[in-house]
Amino acid sequence: MYINITDSEISNNKGSSSELTSYLEKENRLYNKQEPEYWFNHNSQHIEPFEVRRAIDGNIAKLCKTDAKFFLINISPSQKELNFLKERFGAAGVKDQLKRYAEKVMDEYARNFKRTGIDSAKDLMWFGKVENYRYYGYKDKEVLEGVKKRGECKEGEQMHIQIIVSRKDATNKIKLSPMNNSKGKNEGHSKKLGQFHRVAFKQSGETVFDQFFHFDRQLKDTMAYANIHKNGDLKQKEQLCALEFGAERNYHSKSIANDFAKEVAAGLFHSTADMFQSIGKTASDFFEILMEPVYSPGLDISPVEEAEKRRRKKRKGRNQDHGQGLSR
Repeated sequence: MYINITDSEISNNKGSSSELTSYLEKENRLYNKQEPEYWFNHNSQHIEPFEVRRAIDGNIAKLCKTDAKFFLINISPSQKELNFLKERFGAAGVKDQLKRYAEKVMDEYARNFKRTGIDSAKDLMWFGKVENYRYYGYKDKEVLEGVKKRGECKEGEQMHIQIIVSRKDATNKIKLSPMNNSKGKNEGHSKKLGQFHRVAFKQSGETVFDQFFHFDRQLKDTMAYANIHKNGDLKQKEQLCALEFGAERNYHSKSIANDFAKEVAAGLFHSTADMFQSIGKTASDFFEILMEPVYSPGLDISPVEEAEKRRRKKRKGRNQDHGQGLSR
């Protein structure tokens, strides 16, 4: 699950939302013979673009000319997640399920500010729009290599959601900026604008998806795994390797490994040993799981037996190579 917050690459978010709203109507213009895709939020599934523009542009009380008036949130499920939804709800049901999920993401967005009175999507002014396609841009590798042309539709499942959310809350009284990434370090600043931890928000989106849809996420598909590989230090990568080993050895250890990975990504452990010592009883449970038979229907092979089998196979291969060398 990819979730991103931007000031808006399409238009200046310090002015009117009209340009961005118009841009997000592009599929309705390109595919005008189809049923138009309406905007939605927690109140309605049938909102016209002019209503979005009027609401966002009118919700700017006491904002300065140079202040951001709105933000753009991109919610992009992976093709694996979209295919899972398609299998479970059918092609016709995916869109409605993603809309329900988007509202839960906006609940998390609201709670992330840790502001009194900002507890759910209902306390925000926001509007979502489902987009069915993605298009190749000039920066894409395929365009640079001449394989694809700019503007061509990308292959595979590409459904995603774009959300415009007002800088002010639904009452037009409270300023809320997701670009304030103080994480509570500056208490005064956090009280004024509401602290917002963008990494925690993105992580919550993944967690909500898994819980809401009962999605069986693999460790390698988690945000924590990607973050550690991209930004983690050597110790974090060593800790991840230990978790990865457990997740591969036994199906039931996977969810435990996924939870541990979030804390590893947050840098909570000094070493692999510290990781398990700090967790306490849960760590013991994890190690016990590692010693259980490998999970595979109709197959019970312990990790020790499996390792010994691999060693015997390697010795046999070396002996054969040696024998062939002598015969020459």
